[in-house]
This record gives sequence, C-alpha cells and structure tokens, in this order.
Amino acid sequence: METFRIEVPDAELADLRDRLARVRWAPEPPGDDYGVSGADIRKLVEHWRDGFSWRDLEARLNAHPQFTTVIDGATVHFLHVRSPEPDALPLILTHGWPGSVAEYLDVIGPLTDPRAHGLDPAIAFHLVIPSLPGFGWSSPGPDAGWSPRRIAAAWATLMARLGYDRYGAAGNDWGSVISPEIGRTAPDSVVGVHVTQIFSGPEGDVPYYPPSVEPASVALLPPEEQALVAGLRHFQRTMASYHHVHAEQPQTLAYALTDSPVGLLAWNSQVMGGLDPDALLTHVAIHWLTRTAGTAPRIYLEDHRDPLPRVPTTVPLGLAQFPYDAQAIPTYVRRDHANIVSWHTYDRGGHYASQQAPDLWLKDIRQFFAQLRA
Repeated sequence: METFRIEVPDAELADLRDRLARVRWAPEPPGDDYGVSGADIRKLVEHWRDGFSWRDLEARLNAHPQFTTVIDGATVHFLHVRSPEPDALPLILTHGWPGSVAEYLDVIGPLTDPRAHGLDPAIAFHLVIPSLPGFGWSSPGPDAGWSPRRIAAAWATLMARLGYDRYGAAGNDWGSVISPEIGRTAPDSVVGVHVTQIFSGPEGDVPYYPPSVEPASVALLPPEEQALVAGLRHFQRTMASYHHVHAEQPQTLAYALTDSPVGLLAWNSQVMGGLDPDALLTHVAIHWLTRTAGTAPRIYLEDHRDPLPRVPTTVPLGLAQFPYDAQAIPTYVRRDHANIVSWHTYDRGGHYASQQAPDLWLKDIRQFFAQLRA
C-alpha cells in the first residue's frame, strides 16, 4: 500500500476557472419540464467560479490518512481512519454515483471518535472509505467488467489486506447495492450491512427499465405497496434518463462530461437535489479534477452486463429510509433479503442522508451495529 495525498496543480484550477468564465449557454426552453433549470445552473456556475474553494476541500480530505493499493488490476484509493478506541468495529463505507468519498466527511469524526463528541466510546468504528473504481482517485482498471459484484469482491480483498477479518459494511446509492454483495462474498467476515436504499422490485424488472406489462404479483400487493410501485414506475419513465444512457452508451456521453465542466454540472446535478451548493459542487469538482466524469458512469453498463443474482442475502441487514429517495417495497424486499433486523423511516433528509441529515443517519447506523458487536 502507498500513502496518498491530493494535490491538484494550480494549472488545473486555472483551466477550470477559465472554462467557467466563457460558458457557451444553451437556449432556454419555454417551460420548466425540459430538464435541469438554466437559472439554477447559472447560479451554481457563478458559485463554483467565485465562491467554492477547492483548496479548502482538499485540506479537509488530506486531514485524513489516505492510501492507494492495486486490487485485481485496478488502483484503489481509500481513506483509512482508525479510531482511538481499541475495540472499535471496522466499517467499510461505499458511495455511489454521482457521489464520492466526500459524502462521508461530516460523519468521520463522530463515527471514529465518539468520546470526543460526547458519545459512548463503545460505539466507535475504524473506517475504510474507498473511491469506487473509475471514480475520484481510483483508476477505472485496465479492463472492463467492474460491476458491483466485482467491486464487492475487491472490497472484501481490501478489508482482508488491512487485517480486518470481522467488519461491517454500509453504503448509499451504488453503495447500497455493493454492500449487501460484500456480505454474500464474505459472509464469515461481515457482521452486518447497513443501507439507505433497497432496490428490490417486481419480478422481471431490470433496474430503471419498467416492463411493458406489469407482473401479476403487483395486483396482489396491498394498496400502499401498489402505490410504491406506481411511484417507482413514475421515476423510471420520467426521471431515469441518466440511467438509460449510462447503461447503454456511457462512452458517448463521456466526451461531453470530460470536456465541459458546465455540462458535467448539469448532468450530475439532476439527481443531487437537496444538497447545498458547496456539497453538490464538492462531488462535481472531484469528478472534474480527477478526470473521472466519463469513467464513473460505466458502473451502470457493467451492472447491466453482470447483474447480481436474486439469491436472498442472509447477513443481517438494516435499512434507514429517508424522504425524497427510492422507497423500498416490503414484499419484494423480503423476497431478496432473508435477515432484515432493522428498518426505520425518517421524515427529513434525502438521498444523501449522511450529508443532509447526519444526526439521523449516525443514530441509525450506531443502533444497527450495536446489536451485532458481541
């Protein structure tokens, strides 16, 4: 393993400022249902150019120990923050698209050093926070095929390489797909898995591609679950354009995302509602400055080519469900996960719960793993 420090050259930041100062703006449509708002993007561009500080973010990230290691041919970047508590539980945290390791910056302190935050030191964690292959400072790998299944196997290798033979896994977005798979990959090592989404749908569903005929099982669901399926269908048909493009032709999009910071901002921000401007720009800037804006979307195509098996997980699973996010459908969740030991629904937060409602997210993850530490 090699120690790692983020040091973006001044020339890269100057180039970004120059591009943000000479945007070629698209004409505005007559309505507000054509995609992301031009007015919103203009405000974000102005803040990115004149208010957002990359160096401050760089310093926050560099305040934590970072490393790289080669796993299965790919260079994997990760934060490894050990707790001062000797009996802390190791925990691997996985982000998604269009997120980054910065998704967990606000919760590193409370998780690793609860004593310093006035909390019980018995609930401390050693944290491992990797960048997904092709995201941030992790290379996309020399070959194709970096699906969630392969990433989960790499994460199990990473934890073993760090000397952790008993640990937890948690994640958001793609991390909510990968983390349960770590439990399938290393069931004797993973004590439990905590997620913020469970993407279990009707039989025959391919994620974000609704069938032309609704499966018969949907009619057998209770009314409240049929309403959840209807909400899923609405999202699939009206808001999942990014998933379709990523899963079919990510390289076609890659040229635009890699060449235009404003194009990248508009594309990635379509699913980042609820984040404050600095938090949103943090993730976008990482994708831009690491030149992974075009490689990160590949995970959708790799997942489409190598789908996870619908074999029920048996490792203990906990779900923290937040508003304005994908809502789990109980009948299908129970089909795919045989050992759900915690399921809580909250009234504030959103898709990026560890940033939008860190107090609730922290409480839920502590409660979940407290019962599994013995």
